Amino acid sequence: MDQFGIGQPVRRKEDARFLTGRGRYTDDIDLPGQLHLCVLRSPHAHARIVSLDVSAARAAPGVALVLTGADVAADGLGDLPLMVDIPAKPGTPPLFIPPRPLLQRDAVRYVGDPVVLVVAETRAQAQDALELVAIDYEPLPAVTDTGRALDEGAALVWPDRGSNLCVLWTNGRAAETDAAFARAHRAVSIELVQNRVVGNPMEPRVAIGDWDAAAGRYELVSPTQGVFRVRDALAQFVFKVPKQAIHVVSPDVGGGFGLRGKIFPESAMVLWAAKRLGRPVKWRADRTETILSDPHGRDHVTRAEMAFDAQGKALGLRVRTIAAVGAYLLDFGPRIPTVAGARIAGTVYDIQAVNMEVSCAFTNTVPTDAYRGAGRPEIAYTIERLLDLGAAELGLGRDEIRRRNFIRPDQIPYTNCVGNVIDSGDFGGAQAMALRLADWDGFAARRAEAAARGRLRGIGTGYFIEASGGQPQEWARVAITPEGRARLHVGTFSHGQGHETAFAQIVHATLGIPFEQVELVQGDSDLVEQGFGTGGSRSSQMGGVATLRASDAVLAKAKRIAAHLLEADAADIERDGARFRVAGTDLGVTWAEIATAASDPARLPAREASGLDENVLYKRSSECNFPNGCHVAEVEIDPDTGHLQVVRYAAVDDVGNVLNPLLVHGQSHGGIAQGLGQAVLENAVYDSDSGQLLAASFQDYAMPRATDLPDLALDFHIVPTPVNELGVKGAGEGGACGAPPAIVSAACDALGVAHLDMPLTPERIWRALAARR
Repeated sequence: MDQFGIGQPVRRKEDARFLTGRGRYTDDIDLPGQLHLCVLRSPHAHARIVSLDVSAARAAPGVALVLTGADVAADGLGDLPLMVDIPAKPGTPPLFIPPRPLLQRDAVRYVGDPVVLVVAETRAQAQDALELVAIDYEPLPAVTDTGRALDEGAALVWPDRGSNLCVLWTNGRAAETDAAFARAHRAVSIELVQNRVVGNPMEPRVAIGDWDAAAGRYELVSPTQGVFRVRDALAQFVFKVPKQAIHVVSPDVGGGFGLRGKIFPESAMVLWAAKRLGRPVKWRADRTETILSDPHGRDHVTRAEMAFDAQGKALGLRVRTIAAVGAYLLDFGPRIPTVAGARIAGTVYDIQAVNMEVSCAFTNTVPTDAYRGAGRPEIAYTIERLLDLGAAELGLGRDEIRRRNFIRPDQIPYTNCVGNVIDSGDFGGAQAMALRLADWDGFAARRAEAAARGRLRGIGTGYFIEASGGQPQEWARVAITPEGRARLHVGTFSHGQGHETAFAQIVHATLGIPFEQVELVQGDSDLVEQGFGTGGSRSSQMGGVATLRASDAVLAKAKRIAAHLLEADAADIERDGARFRVAGTDLGVTWAEIATAASDPARLPAREASGLDENVLYKRSSECNFPNGCHVAEVEIDPDTGHLQVVRYAAVDDVGNVLNPLLVHGQSHGGIAQGLGQAVLENAVYDSDSGQLLAASFQDYAMPRATDLPDLALDFHIVPTPVNELGVKGAGEGGACGAPPAIVSAACDALGVAHLDMPLTPERIWRALAARR
């Protein structure tokens, strides 16, 4: 087996650069003559701006520019856009899209809302000048409690709307669901909270703007998940210029998780200020400002119920959710808890009578948007909690009730309740593997041993399915250099996933060019022709397939040139490693020789274009494919303190064919850590009276640490997808989907309670123990 081929556990080639300090992140870049921008943000959750005086700030040492909401209007800059439309339930008001200018002029609607920007020679001078801005606020009533946002009499974020309802969405099927409940043997119900979380990529957000007067275009350097979405939205909606009038570059990026793929006000601010001043302008957030300005995730309050027949077969599912979208709609915001999550309604279970209604609600909080899993973890969590309750109600094992409800292999391809076709999967097989890996049958002995030490031990499982993909096309270009190296340009974007390694494996496996001689080019709207970036675990199935097809095109042309050079028929040319030879002979040429000939029209076959440079726009008819997996967690609880420790964890994932098991396991590790974080530690809490974010630093926002995780036992249950020639599915988000239900199930098992909301803090567990006693 080729050491660097597809499926091999190749170590990431980019890690040597990162681990030796040779990564190049946006904050490592300082342009000649660069100024620094800082933003004055609202200290109030909701207030009217009575007066604003920036004269003292303008006169402060080193200050080059002070801009306000009035300047935004005067310069004709557009609002930040919502990029989706969400259909309202028939008979209810349509989606309400409030305006969101770069800087607020009349009112602020959450703590952190931008009001004034200052540009100065140094960051310290800009920060000092912010202190001199005189603003008189009239505080207004605020609402930060998602579950109360739609109550009669709740404070209104947008009074013109008349309520805090942004949109009420449903998938329909109400009559079928009502009928299922009417004939049910038993039904269970639950009320649960999806706690608000903050993505917190390792790299805080940064933006550098410049204005190229000679070219008449803006230059932006910033961490993104793909440069074209940022470029196109800024051009169309904010600056109202042609796309080519903005150049966006993303160097190395320290994490994304869905958050870095958005259009942010600060990106527009640095460009706007740079053009006004004729000098580069840099903005850098510290951790608190990142938490206040990045979109948050989750934040749902859900009531759900599931109907069963006497054998434990689920007949119907009814879900009512209030999902906070924050004070404004950001990018994909209201799509996440509605259309995006509902793509896997029913998850891996054979349930057709599903009726979901999601009320997207405005609150005086940071806007929400995609965060690892983007709606699907919430759906999986709700269904898995209901199945645990159903098992208890019917006297079944938690593994058995799932076994009775899985979509069977003979039902696949399976059209789920929202019309998506699950093209592959063996869910019962994956669960069986996971239970063996976790030693589910041996748990009783481990529980008894823990009890002897005075600890409560529990085990739980969670099954998920993802809808990975999105934007059903992607671009790649493979060019062979005169030295015989391969240069791959691709429209996806690696911000930690390891594309330099995985895509090089595809090119190497196809062309035979040494793995280390494959170069990745990404993240520059001048060097990459087009692309949809990385999000929704789409890179391997979209960028990977585009890379394969572009490599195939280069290979076919190389064989034609080799045949011409060797005076043979193209059908007789075979690749042997990095050489091409005539089958059955020693006659051959190298990639470098073919590349040299390709640049000389006199040495090419008739009607063959010069160069070895092929690009492909890969399109597919389906938006998604469906990775899935079963996760099993064991926890121990100290009954005196309520402290919970996850002590064992096993997961079996079906990501289709595996390009590189090391990379996929790395993705699983990260997703599980973030899922554990939501389940046990993380909570973006707002004060209900003042609307202040009480967890705006790592002193108050509990991030998972290495000591919070046990060793992770991971394996694959490979069921290739038939919808692409690599057979790959998404691999990035499963851990964040599987960990919360597995860990909460284990905690409830240890405590002997039906349900406990996340995060499973010592106080929450201690109170549950006290209530049980």
